[in-house]
Amino acid sequence: MSVTDIDPAEAPRAKPRSLWHNRDFLKFWVGETISLLGTQVTILALPLTAIHSLNATDSEVGVLRFVQLAPYLALALLLGIWIDRVRRWRVMLWSNLARMALIALIPLLYLTDLLTVPALLVIACLIGVASVLFDLSWMSYVPTLVKSPKHYVEASSKMGISSSTADVAGPGIAGVVVAWLTAPIALLAQTGTYLLSVVSLMLIRTREPKPEVTTERRASRELKEGLAWVFGKPLLRWLAIIGFCCNFSMITTWTMFLLYGTRTVGLDSTTLGLIFGTASIGGLIGAVVSRRVVGRFPVGPTYFVAQTGLLLGPLLIVLASGPQPVVIGMFIASFFTTYFGLGIANVIIVALRQTLTPQSMMGRMTACFRTLLFGGGALGGLCAGLLADAIGARNALVVAAVGSAAVVVGLVLSPVSRLRKMPEAVTETPPTA
Repeated sequence: MSVTDIDPAEAPRAKPRSLWHNRDFLKFWVGETISLLGTQVTILALPLTAIHSLNATDSEVGVLRFVQLAPYLALALLLGIWIDRVRRWRVMLWSNLARMALIALIPLLYLTDLLTVPALLVIACLIGVASVLFDLSWMSYVPTLVKSPKHYVEASSKMGISSSTADVAGPGIAGVVVAWLTAPIALLAQTGTYLLSVVSLMLIRTREPKPEVTTERRASRELKEGLAWVFGKPLLRWLAIIGFCCNFSMITTWTMFLLYGTRTVGLDSTTLGLIFGTASIGGLIGAVVSRRVVGRFPVGPTYFVAQTGLLLGPLLIVLASGPQPVVIGMFIASFFTTYFGLGIANVIIVALRQTLTPQSMMGRMTACFRTLLFGGGALGGLCAGLLADAIGARNALVVAAVGSAAVVVGLVLSPVSRLRKMPEAVTETPPTA
């Protein structure tokens, strides 16, 4: 039989092209990477603005972290229903424009002596609302650009690299810029990154199809469908529960450490940025190697080991003692372990969520997860401030580290930890009756 006689049906299937050949995904990826880099400046600059420029108490710093994430608790589920009814590209565009304007308002108020703790709390909350809209949209929008479920792990890995790269470079840049310009003025750097992200979105040429949603459907019914989808699937349910605990642990530890490092250990902004930036290399390494690791080892055990590292990392902070260089080294090791586990686990988690959810439910599924994940973070930030005020930052860190380690028991019980490979992609439409 000649080559021309080969039946196309019997010919070997061509290997799917990498996302490096998907120009619109690359535009989105670059824009989101720049935006995440600026976000890291904000994450460090906002509490340092409250601590250094406004003399905020520990409780006020905890409340600041809470109001940044509280919109996920209050609004994510309802906004997730709306996200499934509209084109996500437009929501992302306007969300970034809103965040750019709100962040620029902080240095403006500071320079005119009008910035107060209540004003900072209101602005932080509004930034949180815009962040909810953007986060719900981009995770649901990526499958539109990627198209094939076979590329979900690759897309998740690339987005994880972006997040980890921002985690590495962002805190270091933030620490230097904050020390040089003061925290409020450093926030101006964030406005430029959001502008570049907006430009990258405008360059995307892939047309997002209009969602097919009937007008007579009630929001309460769609909300129940979203919750039922997540909590009715064992894998998604356990991912959500463990995710809540992990985010609670991470934000609690991060907030307590910021208070402890600044006020007890006496670390300056540059040193804090160095600690977070150096430790975040772990997250970058985790995201870079995640695709190979998932391809080589069973999905479940890889998820278990990565999440265990994340949960046990805070123990190194409370065990740190000795000369300051040694203490700083243990601080870096703690966050390195946490971020490395997060870098690998996040790729698996996002890929599983996208694989187990049809496109028609993607917004509501993402909203459920965002509510739990960022809700855990919001409560963690609030508890951190209140507990540090009550028993001191050092003792609060001990409580947080022990509680974080206890969550490993949940990982042992989770069916996700027993997965051998990625499940088949779900394509059917969920029941609406």
